[in-house]
This record gives sequence, C-alpha cells and structure tokens, in this order.
Amino acid sequence: MFGSGVAISTEPTETPEAPETSGPASARTGPPGSWRELFGPAHRATALLIAGVMLLDGASTWVTSSLLPTAVEDIGGERLYAWTTTVFMIASVIAALLVSRIVSVRGPRDGFRIGVASFAAGTGIAVVTPTMEVLLAGRVLQGFGTGLLAGLSYVTVQSALPEHLWARGTGLVSATMAAGFFVGPAVGGVFAQFGAWRLAFAVVLVLTLPLVPLVSRAVPAGRRAQAVSPLPMVSLVLLTSAAALISTAGVLSGPVSTVAAVAAALVLIVVFVLSERRPGARARVLPASAYSSGSALRWLYLSRVLITVAASVEAFIPLFGQRLGGLPPVAAGFLGTTLPVGWALTQVAVSGARPPVLARLSPAGPFVLATGLAATGLLQREDASPLTVAAWATAYLVAGSGIGMAMPHLSTAVMGSTTDQEEAAKASAAMNTIGLFAFSFGAALTGVLVNLGAPSMARSARYALFALAAVATLAGVTACQERRRAAALSRPER
Repeated sequence: MFGSGVAISTEPTETPEAPETSGPASARTGPPGSWRELFGPAHRATALLIAGVMLLDGASTWVTSSLLPTAVEDIGGERLYAWTTTVFMIASVIAALLVSRIVSVRGPRDGFRIGVASFAAGTGIAVVTPTMEVLLAGRVLQGFGTGLLAGLSYVTVQSALPEHLWARGTGLVSATMAAGFFVGPAVGGVFAQFGAWRLAFAVVLVLTLPLVPLVSRAVPAGRRAQAVSPLPMVSLVLLTSAAALISTAGVLSGPVSTVAAVAAALVLIVVFVLSERRPGARARVLPASAYSSGSALRWLYLSRVLITVAASVEAFIPLFGQRLGGLPPVAAGFLGTTLPVGWALTQVAVSGARPPVLARLSPAGPFVLATGLAATGLLQREDASPLTVAAWATAYLVAGSGIGMAMPHLSTAVMGSTTDQEEAAKASAAMNTIGLFAFSFGAALTGVLVNLGAPSMARSARYALFALAAVATLAGVTACQERRRAAALSRPER
C-alpha cells in the first residue's frame, strides 16, 4: 500500500487497450478537502515532502541560471554555457520517462531516495567543480534527480492522497515551485554579487538533506511488482532523441538550423505516437487509454501541452525586461517569476472549489492566458518606462492566472481517468513528462520567433507573445472540446 491506502498494483497484468475509466472529473461532486486536512496528521509528511521537492526544483533552476555567469568567470567554459541547460533537460526527460518503471521495480520510497541522492550528488559536484566539463556532469545528475522527483510528486498526489485532496495537492505542487522561483533569484543573486557561487550551491545541498529522513516518514516502502512490463526501449530512444533535438534547437544560432532541429524532433514524436498506439504494443510510456478513441486523456494531455507551450514565454521574460525595460539582471529575473506566481496563486485560490466548478473554470483559463499574453505583446516597446514595466508584470500575472484556472481540473481529471492503479500512476507521471517536452518545444519555438524579429527586440517580443497567445487560444478550443465530451458522457441516456 502507498500513502493513504491506495494500492499500487502488484499483480501481473496485461496492458489493456482501453482501461475502464472512472468518468470525468466533473462527474465527481463531493466536497473538496481543505488545506488544514492536507497538512493534518494523516497527510502532513506527504505534503511536506511534495512541498520540499518542488521548492527545491524551482529554486535550483533559478539559482543555477543566476550563478552561471559568475561561475564561468571563475572556471571558464563559456563555449559550454548553453549546454548546462541542455544536458539538464535531457536528463530530466529520461528520468521522467522512467518514473513508472522505477516505482514498479524499486517501490516509491526507493524512487524518492534515488531522486534525492542524484540531485544531492549533482549539487555536490557543482560545489567543488574545477571545470565547466565537470559542472556539466553535475547538471546531468541534478536533471535526473529533479525529473524523477517531479514525476514522483504527481504520482504521490494521485496515489497517496484521497481523491478529494487531489486539487489541493496539485495546487501545492504549483505553489511551492513558484516559491522556489522567488527564492532562487534571491539566493543566486546575493551570492553572485559577492562572487561566492560555490557557497550558493552548498546552501542548496544543505537544504536537500532534510528530505532524506522525510522520505522514510512520508512514503511507505510499498510492495514491488511481481511481474514488471518490459522496458519501452523504442519509445525511450525516440523521446530522448526528440528531447536532445529540441534542446539543441535552443542553442543553435541560425533560424534555419533551429527550425530543422524542431521539425526533426516533431517527426520523432509522431513516430513515437504511432509506435505506442500499435494494437500489439505491450510496453508503453503513456497509458494505453490515451490512444483509445473514447478516452478523455488525449484531450486532457493536448490541452496541457498547448498551455505549457504558451507558458514557455516565461524563459524569455527576463530577456525582454533587460533589453526593453533596462532592468538589472536580478530585477529582470523577478519579472520572469510573475507568470508562474500568477499561476500558483490562482491555482491555490481555486483548488478548494468543487469539481464541477473546476471543470467550468478550466476551458476559460487558456483564453485568460491568451488575453494576458496578447496584452503584454501590445505593450512591448523600446526604452519602456517603469509604468510600462509594471503593466507588463500585471499582464503576466493575468496570463499566469489563466494557467491556474485550467490546471486543477486538467490534473485531477488525468489522475481519475482510470480505475486501474498501474495505469493511473502512469497517467499521473506522464503529466511531468509531457510538461518537460512542451516547455522545451515552446522555448525553442519562442527562440525562433525572437530571431525572426531581430534586430528589433520589441518586434521579437511581439512576435513571440502574439504567437504564444494564439497557441493558448487553441488550448482553449481543445479544453472546450474535452468539456463538451465530459458533458455528453455525464448526460443520462433516454
């Protein structure tokens, strides 16, 4: 048993083509749980573990980006600067793809231990690294650890918390990651100011240590599966190669080569989907029901993908702030956190709503996101005044609030999409996997649009923001489609 009594299947099973579904989230109308219950004695350790893992995930990303310029001045390796993000992302994707496998083979507790150990080892390497090449090795371990821990967090929400706390649990994931986005630039900026970049990584390492005993308290060992499905090697190779191409696209200089890399990655993703949906496929990364014509998962995943692609503008907000608003790096970094903070605050605020309310809010969220991005695009100009920068921040907060409106229903609906516990765990873990891909693809796409607008940064910003607003609008269309399908299923037959 795992957490609050939801079993992870340990019996040998054949992967079904379309597992029984439990109905859309909107059909579940019970009262939502409270924050007091989530942090009560029964679930406190689990909630603290999820919060600690996601806080560390968010903070470490921004700490590293804040410290890298200072680190390069010390150990060299400027030509490898961009690869610190590339290798981190590829390792995260590989780990995310292996979450379900590791839980089946080693159990959830060992899965968390592996993730924490990998992240701690990578951070320790960053503390003592003599060269950029060694730092890249540390980034690989950090990426693997965070990819595994983030995926396990979604699985833990689904399997360790009762269903009425799922919305609160996913809200906790978003809120603590957003808190990390604030802590990261602050810690990294302060230590970079004094040239003490190694000490900043040491602080992150120390903050990792409390997670070790917390894992033992929060996550029961669980029984390991008696029969484990084969490792989906073809799918892993295809998706890892696609991730490598998308990441490489982000560091290529010319728009033609960038577009070619993104196009090749899309071809590999299409091949991956065709391979996984084969009738005889036994080893899959995504749940079998995602490929069933009657399943809501395809619309839920597609909506999440499009929303995350639109949200990837977050990676470029500091650049726009520095070039157009004249902000110093630290202030620009905090401007970049406005979108995820709007996301987190809204998701926390709406997570207490009943499922039918969440289901009605969800289709509106992408349109709010599109409105915020389009408004920001209209406000982009050279030598922006402080008042204009404040308007940017407000519009980004609005855009983030749209994500916060949409995600609670999309997350809980995925978690409740099947009564098969093994498939439910796989569906939950897949949310992190597709999120990594979508964000990376969106960042690469935004990079192409920024290059197209050069040398005018204002034009580049408008291209990116208007294009991603269009993507968010498309997400609204798919969310409405999922909502109509859910309403049709819940309508009583005559």
